[in-house]
Amino acid sequence: MPIFNMDFETMPREALKAIQLSRLKTTLERVNATVPFYRDSFKKAGITPSDIKTLDDLKRIPFTTKQDLRDNYPYGMFAVPMENVIRIHASSGTTGSPTVVGYTRRDIDTWAELMARCLAAGGATSHDILHNAYGYGLFTGGLGVHYGAERLGASVIPVSGGNTKRQVIIMRDFKPTILTGTPSYILHLAEVAEEMGVSFKDLSFKAGIFGAEPWSETMRTEIESKLGLKAMDIYGLSEIMGPGVSIECIQAQKGLHIFEDHFIPEIINPETGEVLPYGETGELVFTSITKEAFPIIRYRTRDISSLNPEPCICGRTHVRMKKVSGRTDDMLIIRGVNVFPSQIEDVLMKNENILPHYQLVVDRSGNLDTLTVRVEVSDRIFSDAIKNLQIMEGKISKDIKEYLGVSAKVRLVEPKTIERSQGKAVRVIDNRKI
Repeated sequence: MPIFNMDFETMPREALKAIQLSRLKTTLERVNATVPFYRDSFKKAGITPSDIKTLDDLKRIPFTTKQDLRDNYPYGMFAVPMENVIRIHASSGTTGSPTVVGYTRRDIDTWAELMARCLAAGGATSHDILHNAYGYGLFTGGLGVHYGAERLGASVIPVSGGNTKRQVIIMRDFKPTILTGTPSYILHLAEVAEEMGVSFKDLSFKAGIFGAEPWSETMRTEIESKLGLKAMDIYGLSEIMGPGVSIECIQAQKGLHIFEDHFIPEIINPETGEVLPYGETGELVFTSITKEAFPIIRYRTRDISSLNPEPCICGRTHVRMKKVSGRTDDMLIIRGVNVFPSQIEDVLMKNENILPHYQLVVDRSGNLDTLTVRVEVSDRIFSDAIKNLQIMEGKISKDIKEYLGVSAKVRLVEPKTIERSQGKAVRVIDNRKI
Protein backbone atom coordinates (compact mmCIF):
# COMPACT_ATOMS: atom_id res chain seq x y z
CA MET A 1 0.00 0.00 0.00
CA PRO A 2 1.41 3.49 -0.82
CA ILE A 3 2.50 5.82 1.97
CA PHE A 4 0.76 9.21 1.65
CA ASN A 5 3.71 11.39 2.69
CA MET A 6 6.84 9.35 2.10
CA ASP A 7 9.24 12.17 3.08
CA PHE A 8 7.86 12.64 6.58
CA GLU A 9 6.41 9.20 7.38
CA THR A 10 9.67 7.36 6.61
CA MET A 11 12.05 10.06 7.83
CA PRO A 12 15.19 8.86 9.71
CA ARG A 13 14.60 9.27 13.44
CA GLU A 14 17.48 11.68 14.01
CA ALA A 15 16.08 14.06 11.40
CA LEU A 16 12.62 13.63 12.90
CA LYS A 17 13.90 14.56 16.36
CA ALA A 18 15.56 17.69 14.98
CA ILE A 19 12.24 18.80 13.47
CA GLN A 20 10.42 18.03 16.72
CA LEU A 21 12.82 20.14 18.78
CA SER A 22 12.64 23.09 16.42
CA ARG A 23 8.82 23.00 16.31
CA LEU A 24 8.59 22.49 20.08
CA LYS A 25 10.70 25.58 20.78
CA THR A 26 8.60 27.68 18.41
CA THR A 27 5.36 26.44 19.98
CA LEU A 28 6.55 27.14 23.53
CA GLU A 29 7.59 30.68 22.61
CA ARG A 30 4.22 31.27 21.02
CA VAL A 31 2.00 29.94 23.83
CA ASN A 32 4.11 31.83 26.35
CA ALA A 33 3.39 35.03 24.45
CA THR A 34 -0.30 34.47 23.69
CA VAL A 35 -1.93 32.15 26.26
CA PRO A 36 -2.03 33.48 29.86
CA PHE A 37 -2.56 29.96 31.24
CA TYR A 38 0.78 28.75 29.85
CA ARG A 39 2.60 31.95 30.78
CA ASP A 40 1.45 31.49 34.41
CA SER A 41 2.16 27.76 34.36
CA PHE A 42 5.74 28.25 33.13
CA LYS A 43 6.30 31.02 35.65
CA LYS A 44 5.10 28.87 38.56
CA ALA A 45 7.44 26.08 37.41
CA GLY A 46 10.34 28.56 37.25
CA ILE A 47 11.12 27.98 33.59
CA THR A 48 11.07 29.93 30.35
CA PRO A 49 10.81 28.57 26.79
CA SER A 50 14.50 29.33 26.29
CA ASP A 51 15.34 26.79 29.02
CA ILE A 52 14.12 23.98 26.74
CA LYS A 53 17.25 23.03 24.82
CA THR A 54 16.63 19.30 24.20
CA LEU A 55 13.58 17.06 23.79
CA ASP A 56 14.41 15.54 27.16
CA ASP A 57 13.86 18.99 28.74
CA LEU A 58 10.16 18.68 27.87
CA LYS A 59 9.59 16.76 31.10
CA ARG A 60 10.38 19.96 33.06
CA ILE A 61 7.21 21.57 31.77
CA PRO A 62 3.98 21.15 33.80
CA PHE A 63 1.14 19.02 32.49
CA THR A 64 -2.11 20.36 31.06
CA THR A 65 -5.32 18.63 32.17
CA LYS A 66 -8.94 18.57 31.07
CA GLN A 67 -9.77 20.63 34.16
CA ASP A 68 -7.39 23.34 32.92
CA LEU A 69 -9.37 23.47 29.67
CA ARG A 70 -12.63 23.69 31.60
CA ASP A 71 -11.25 26.45 33.81
CA ASN A 72 -10.51 28.44 30.64
CA TYR A 73 -13.85 27.68 28.95
CA PRO A 74 -14.62 28.54 26.19
CA TYR A 75 -11.75 30.35 24.41
CA GLY A 76 -9.14 31.01 27.12
CA MET A 77 -6.63 28.50 25.67
CA PHE A 78 -6.75 29.83 22.12
CA ALA A 79 -3.41 31.20 20.85
CA VAL A 80 -4.74 33.27 17.95
CA PRO A 81 -7.40 36.00 17.65
CA MET A 82 -10.90 34.71 16.90
CA GLU A 83 -10.84 36.21 13.43
CA ASN A 84 -8.17 33.62 12.57
CA VAL A 85 -10.28 30.70 13.84
CA ILE A 86 -12.39 29.13 11.08
CA ARG A 87 -13.72 26.03 12.89
CA ILE A 88 -14.77 25.19 16.45
CA HIS A 89 -15.38 21.71 17.89
CA ALA A 90 -16.30 20.72 21.45
CA SER A 91 -16.78 17.71 23.67
CA SER A 92 -20.28 16.68 24.77
CA GLY A 93 -19.81 18.18 28.25
CA THR A 94 -21.65 15.30 29.92
CA THR A 95 -19.24 15.30 32.89
CA GLY A 96 -18.71 19.07 33.19
CA SER A 97 -18.18 22.08 30.97
CA PRO A 98 -17.41 21.05 27.40
CA THR A 99 -13.84 21.38 26.24
CA VAL A 100 -13.75 23.75 23.27
CA VAL A 101 -11.07 23.61 20.57
CA GLY A 102 -10.42 25.83 17.57
CA TYR A 103 -8.69 25.49 14.21
CA THR A 104 -7.12 28.01 11.83
CA ARG A 105 -7.22 27.43 8.09
CA ARG A 106 -3.74 25.97 8.31
CA ASP A 107 -4.81 23.66 11.18
CA ILE A 108 -7.64 22.30 9.03
CA ASP A 109 -5.17 21.75 6.22
CA THR A 110 -2.79 19.90 8.57
CA TRP A 111 -5.64 17.80 9.96
CA ALA A 112 -6.74 16.78 6.45
CA GLU A 113 -3.17 15.74 5.61
CA LEU A 114 -2.89 13.64 8.78
CA MET A 115 -6.22 11.93 8.15
CA ALA A 116 -5.19 11.24 4.55
CA ARG A 117 -2.03 9.60 5.93
CA CYS A 118 -4.23 7.51 8.24
CA LEU A 119 -6.61 6.37 5.53
CA ALA A 120 -3.72 5.42 3.26
CA ALA A 121 -2.09 3.47 6.10
CA GLY A 122 -5.42 1.71 6.66
CA GLY A 123 -5.58 0.54 3.07
CA ALA A 124 -7.56 3.31 1.33
CA THR A 125 -6.62 4.82 -2.04
CA SER A 126 -8.09 7.43 -4.35
CA HIS A 127 -10.05 4.62 -6.04
CA ASP A 128 -12.01 3.78 -2.87
CA ILE A 129 -15.50 4.78 -1.74
CA LEU A 130 -15.59 5.54 1.98
CA HIS A 131 -18.75 5.02 4.07
CA ASN A 132 -18.23 7.44 6.98
CA ALA A 133 -20.45 6.48 9.93
CA TYR A 134 -18.75 8.80 12.42
CA GLY A 135 -21.06 11.53 13.73
CA TYR A 136 -20.88 14.94 12.03
CA GLY A 137 -21.19 18.04 14.21
CA LEU A 138 -19.27 19.31 17.23
CA PHE A 139 -17.71 15.81 17.54
CA THR A 140 -14.48 15.77 15.52
CA GLY A 141 -14.90 12.26 14.08
CA GLY A 142 -17.15 12.86 11.08
CA LEU A 143 -15.61 16.00 9.60
CA GLY A 144 -12.06 14.89 10.43
CA VAL A 145 -12.38 11.68 8.44
CA HIS A 146 -14.33 13.45 5.71
CA TYR A 147 -11.66 16.06 4.95
CA GLY A 148 -8.93 13.40 5.04
CA ALA A 149 -10.76 11.21 2.55
CA GLU A 150 -11.19 14.15 0.20
CA ARG A 151 -7.48 15.00 0.54
CA LEU A 152 -6.65 11.41 -0.36
CA GLY A 153 -8.92 11.67 -3.37
CA ALA A 154 -11.36 8.97 -2.24
CA SER A 155 -15.13 9.33 -2.66
CA VAL A 156 -16.91 9.99 0.65
CA ILE A 157 -20.44 9.01 1.64
CA PRO A 158 -21.18 11.28 4.66
CA VAL A 159 -23.85 9.11 6.29
CA SER A 160 -22.91 10.04 9.91
CA GLY A 161 -24.40 7.98 12.78
CA GLY A 162 -28.03 6.85 13.09
CA ASN A 163 -30.64 5.95 10.44
CA THR A 164 -29.12 2.50 10.59
CA LYS A 165 -31.49 0.70 8.20
CA ARG A 166 -30.95 3.42 5.61
CA GLN A 167 -27.20 2.97 6.04
CA VAL A 168 -27.53 -0.73 5.25
CA ILE A 169 -29.38 0.06 2.03
CA ILE A 170 -26.71 2.60 1.08
CA MET A 171 -23.95 0.08 1.78
CA ARG A 172 -25.69 -2.48 -0.40
CA ASP A 173 -26.47 -0.11 -3.28
CA PHE A 174 -23.51 2.33 -3.31
CA LYS A 175 -20.90 -0.41 -2.80
CA PRO A 176 -18.46 1.46 -0.51
CA THR A 177 -15.11 -0.26 0.03
CA ILE A 178 -13.85 1.40 3.26
CA LEU A 179 -15.94 1.63 6.45
CA THR A 180 -15.32 4.09 9.30
CA GLY A 181 -17.07 4.53 12.67
CA THR A 182 -16.95 3.54 16.32
CA PRO A 183 -16.55 -0.25 16.74
CA SER A 184 -19.69 -0.53 18.89
CA TYR A 185 -21.82 1.23 16.27
CA ILE A 186 -20.30 -0.85 13.47
CA LEU A 187 -21.33 -4.02 15.32
CA HIS A 188 -24.83 -2.61 15.66
CA LEU A 189 -24.79 -1.88 11.93
CA ALA A 190 -23.87 -5.51 11.25
CA GLU A 191 -26.66 -6.68 13.54
CA VAL A 192 -29.30 -4.59 11.74
CA ALA A 193 -27.96 -5.69 8.35
CA GLU A 194 -28.42 -9.31 9.36
CA GLU A 195 -32.02 -8.60 10.41
CA MET A 196 -32.60 -7.10 6.97
CA GLY A 197 -31.18 -10.17 5.27
CA VAL A 198 -27.99 -8.41 4.16
CA SER A 199 -24.71 -10.18 4.86
CA PHE A 200 -21.72 -7.92 5.37
CA LYS A 201 -19.58 -10.51 3.66
CA ASP A 202 -21.58 -9.99 0.46
CA LEU A 203 -20.90 -6.22 0.53
CA SER A 204 -17.86 -4.58 -1.06
CA PHE A 205 -15.84 -3.63 2.02
CA LYS A 206 -12.16 -4.53 2.09
CA ALA A 207 -11.14 -2.60 5.21
CA GLY A 208 -12.56 -0.73 8.19
CA ILE A 209 -11.00 2.03 10.30
CA PHE A 210 -12.55 2.14 13.75
CA GLY A 211 -11.88 4.24 16.84
CA ALA A 212 -13.07 6.85 19.39
CA GLU A 213 -13.42 4.17 22.08
CA PRO A 214 -11.11 1.44 23.43
CA TRP A 215 -11.65 -1.99 21.86
CA SER A 216 -9.78 -5.21 22.45
CA GLU A 217 -7.92 -7.60 20.16
CA THR A 218 -10.67 -10.17 20.66
CA MET A 219 -13.20 -7.55 19.54
CA ARG A 220 -11.07 -7.07 16.40
CA THR A 221 -11.26 -10.80 15.71
CA GLU A 222 -15.04 -10.68 16.17
CA ILE A 223 -15.43 -7.71 13.81
CA GLU A 224 -13.15 -9.13 11.11
CA SER A 225 -14.90 -12.48 11.26
CA LYS A 226 -18.42 -11.05 11.24
CA LEU A 227 -17.84 -8.29 8.66
CA GLY A 228 -15.32 -10.00 6.39
CA LEU A 229 -12.84 -7.09 6.31
CA LYS A 230 -9.52 -6.02 7.83
CA ALA A 231 -10.13 -3.84 10.90
CA MET A 232 -7.66 -1.10 11.85
CA ASP A 233 -7.59 0.95 15.04
CA ILE A 234 -7.31 4.74 14.76
CA TYR A 235 -6.62 7.15 17.61
CA GLY A 236 -7.19 10.81 18.24
CA LEU A 237 -8.89 13.25 20.54
CA SER A 238 -10.13 16.75 19.91
CA GLU A 239 -7.76 18.32 22.46
CA ILE A 240 -4.80 17.13 20.35
CA MET A 241 -6.30 17.35 16.86
CA GLY A 242 -9.24 14.95 16.43
CA PRO A 243 -8.91 11.61 14.62
CA GLY A 244 -5.57 11.38 12.83
CA VAL A 245 -3.08 11.42 15.69
CA SER A 246 -2.12 7.77 15.02
CA ILE A 247 -3.28 4.63 13.21
CA GLU A 248 -2.40 1.01 12.62
CA CYS A 249 -1.04 0.13 9.18
CA ILE A 250 -2.84 -2.60 7.26
CA GLN A 251 0.42 -4.49 6.68
CA ALA A 252 1.20 -5.14 10.36
CA GLN A 253 -1.90 -4.21 12.42
CA LYS A 254 0.51 -4.10 15.32
CA GLY A 255 0.57 -0.75 17.08
CA LEU A 256 -0.57 2.68 15.93
CA HIS A 257 1.96 4.93 14.17
CA ILE A 258 1.99 8.35 15.86
CA PHE A 259 2.73 11.20 13.45
CA GLU A 260 5.65 12.54 15.43
CA ASP A 261 6.37 15.43 13.11
CA HIS A 262 3.18 16.97 14.59
CA PHE A 263 2.89 15.43 18.07
CA ILE A 264 5.39 14.48 20.78
CA PRO A 265 4.13 11.50 22.79
CA GLU A 266 5.20 10.51 26.31
CA ILE A 267 4.14 7.72 28.66
CA ILE A 268 3.97 8.65 32.33
CA ASN A 269 3.25 6.93 35.59
CA PRO A 270 -0.30 8.20 36.23
CA GLU A 271 0.32 8.32 39.98
CA THR A 272 3.67 10.14 40.09
CA GLY A 273 3.86 11.87 36.69
CA GLU A 274 7.29 10.32 36.10
CA VAL A 275 8.15 9.77 32.42
CA LEU A 276 8.45 6.03 31.69
CA PRO A 277 10.81 4.38 29.14
CA TYR A 278 9.71 2.78 25.87
CA GLY A 279 7.77 -0.45 26.43
CA GLU A 280 6.36 0.40 29.85
CA THR A 281 2.62 0.85 30.28
CA GLY A 282 1.22 4.10 31.61
CA GLU A 283 -0.77 7.19 30.68
CA LEU A 284 -0.35 8.83 27.29
CA VAL A 285 0.68 12.48 27.25
CA PHE A 286 0.81 14.55 24.05
CA THR A 287 2.33 17.87 23.04
CA SER A 288 1.17 19.34 19.74
CA ILE A 289 3.96 21.14 17.87
CA THR A 290 2.26 22.48 14.75
CA LYS A 291 -1.19 23.58 15.91
CA GLU A 292 -1.86 27.31 15.54
CA ALA A 293 -5.24 28.03 17.14
CA PHE A 294 -5.16 25.53 20.00
CA PRO A 295 -1.65 24.24 20.75
CA ILE A 296 -1.51 22.05 23.82
CA ILE A 297 1.48 21.25 25.98
CA ARG A 298 1.92 17.90 27.78
CA TYR A 299 -1.79 17.08 27.76
CA ARG A 300 -2.73 14.17 30.03
CA THR A 301 -5.07 12.07 27.90
CA ARG A 302 -6.00 9.54 30.64
CA ASP A 303 -5.59 6.81 28.01
CA ILE A 304 -3.51 3.77 28.96
CA SER A 305 -0.92 2.58 26.44
CA SER A 306 2.82 2.08 25.82
CA LEU A 307 5.26 3.19 23.09
CA ASN A 308 7.30 1.04 20.72
CA PRO A 309 10.16 2.60 18.67
CA GLU A 310 10.98 -0.61 16.73
CA PRO A 311 10.88 -0.30 12.91
CA CYS A 312 7.66 -1.50 11.28
CA ILE A 313 7.43 -3.73 8.22
CA CYS A 314 5.43 -0.99 6.45
CA GLY A 315 8.48 1.30 6.32
CA ARG A 316 7.14 4.05 8.56
CA THR A 317 9.68 5.22 11.11
CA HIS A 318 7.40 6.93 13.61
CA VAL A 319 6.98 5.38 17.06
CA ARG A 320 3.96 3.12 17.55
CA MET A 321 1.58 3.22 20.49
CA LYS A 322 -0.07 0.06 21.75
CA LYS A 323 -3.83 -0.21 21.34
CA VAL A 324 -5.39 1.77 24.20
CA SER A 325 -6.42 -0.71 26.88
CA GLY A 326 -8.56 1.69 28.93
CA ARG A 327 -8.68 5.08 30.57
CA THR A 328 -7.51 6.01 34.02
CA ASP A 329 -10.89 7.66 34.59
CA ASP A 330 -12.75 4.54 33.30
CA MET A 331 -10.76 2.30 35.58
CA LEU A 332 -12.92 0.69 38.22
CA ILE A 333 -11.47 -0.20 41.58
CA ILE A 334 -13.44 -3.20 42.82
CA ARG A 335 -12.40 -4.27 46.29
CA GLY A 336 -8.87 -2.99 45.66
CA VAL A 337 -8.51 -4.52 42.19
CA ASN A 338 -8.06 -2.28 39.14
CA VAL A 339 -10.49 -3.32 36.40
CA PHE A 340 -10.80 -1.93 32.87
CA PRO A 341 -13.83 -2.69 30.69
CA SER A 342 -11.52 -3.88 27.89
CA GLN A 343 -10.11 -6.59 30.19
CA ILE A 344 -13.61 -7.91 30.85
CA GLU A 345 -14.28 -7.69 27.10
CA ASP A 346 -11.24 -9.87 26.46
CA VAL A 347 -12.62 -12.63 28.69
CA LEU A 348 -16.16 -12.41 27.28
CA MET A 349 -15.17 -12.47 23.62
CA LYS A 350 -13.23 -15.70 24.05
CA ASN A 351 -16.59 -17.47 24.43
CA GLU A 352 -18.06 -18.13 20.98
CA ASN A 353 -21.64 -17.99 22.26
CA ILE A 354 -21.29 -14.45 23.60
CA LEU A 355 -22.39 -11.44 21.56
CA PRO A 356 -20.21 -8.28 21.58
CA HIS A 357 -22.67 -6.25 23.64
CA TYR A 358 -22.04 -5.96 27.36
CA GLN A 359 -22.21 -3.59 30.32
CA LEU A 360 -20.53 -3.50 33.72
CA VAL A 361 -22.77 -2.49 36.63
CA VAL A 362 -21.10 -1.54 39.92
CA ASP A 363 -23.06 -1.28 43.18
CA ARG A 364 -22.17 -0.86 46.83
CA SER A 365 -23.85 -2.94 49.50
CA GLY A 366 -22.77 -1.69 52.95
CA ASN A 367 -19.03 -1.24 52.48
CA LEU A 368 -18.75 -3.93 49.86
CA ASP A 369 -18.51 -3.20 46.13
CA THR A 370 -20.16 -5.64 43.76
CA LEU A 371 -19.63 -6.02 40.02
CA THR A 372 -22.26 -7.45 37.72
CA VAL A 373 -21.45 -8.15 34.08
CA ARG A 374 -24.50 -8.12 31.84
CA VAL A 375 -23.79 -9.67 28.47
CA GLU A 376 -25.93 -10.78 25.60
CA VAL A 377 -25.95 -14.29 24.18
CA SER A 378 -27.41 -15.58 20.93
CA ASP A 379 -31.10 -16.54 20.66
CA ARG A 380 -30.11 -20.20 20.43
CA ILE A 381 -28.20 -20.11 23.70
CA PHE A 382 -30.73 -17.94 25.51
CA SER A 383 -33.55 -20.37 24.69
CA ASP A 384 -31.50 -23.18 26.22
CA ALA A 385 -32.37 -24.78 29.58
CA ILE A 386 -31.91 -22.48 32.60
CA LYS A 387 -29.48 -24.93 34.08
CA ASN A 388 -27.20 -24.65 31.03
CA LEU A 389 -27.31 -20.85 31.20
CA GLN A 390 -26.34 -20.99 34.87
CA ILE A 391 -23.43 -23.27 34.06
CA MET A 392 -22.25 -20.82 31.40
CA GLU A 393 -22.59 -17.85 33.79
CA GLY A 394 -20.54 -19.72 36.36
CA LYS A 395 -17.80 -20.54 33.86
CA ILE A 396 -17.46 -16.92 32.67
CA SER A 397 -17.48 -15.69 36.27
CA LYS A 398 -14.69 -18.16 37.05
CA ASP A 399 -12.70 -17.02 33.99
CA ILE A 400 -13.00 -13.36 35.11
CA LYS A 401 -11.83 -14.29 38.60
CA GLU A 402 -8.83 -16.21 37.25
CA TYR A 403 -7.88 -13.52 34.70
CA LEU A 404 -8.49 -10.36 36.72
CA GLY A 405 -8.59 -11.56 40.31
CA VAL A 406 -11.96 -10.00 40.96
CA SER A 407 -15.31 -11.64 41.65
CA ALA A 408 -18.16 -10.75 39.34
CA LYS A 409 -21.70 -11.92 38.90
CA VAL A 410 -22.44 -12.70 35.28
CA ARG A 411 -25.94 -12.27 33.92
CA LEU A 412 -26.63 -13.60 30.45
CA VAL A 413 -29.36 -11.61 28.78
CA GLU A 414 -31.26 -12.06 25.56
CA PRO A 415 -30.20 -10.27 22.35
CA LYS A 416 -31.09 -6.55 22.05
CA THR A 417 -31.39 -6.13 25.83
CA ILE A 418 -28.47 -3.72 26.14
CA GLU A 419 -29.07 -0.30 24.61
CA ARG A 420 -27.26 0.29 21.32
CA SER A 421 -25.15 3.40 20.84
CA GLN A 422 -25.09 5.65 17.78
CA GLY A 423 -21.60 6.76 18.82
CA LYS A 424 -19.48 5.72 21.76
CA ALA A 425 -20.76 2.75 23.77
CA VAL A 426 -21.68 3.14 27.46
CA ARG A 427 -19.79 0.24 29.04
CA VAL A 428 -19.95 1.15 32.74
CA ILE A 429 -22.83 2.03 35.05
CA ASP A 430 -21.42 2.96 38.44
CA ASN A 431 -24.20 3.20 41.02
CA ARG A 432 -21.88 3.74 43.98
CA LYS A 433 -22.37 6.88 46.03
CA ILE A 434 -18.84 7.63 47.13
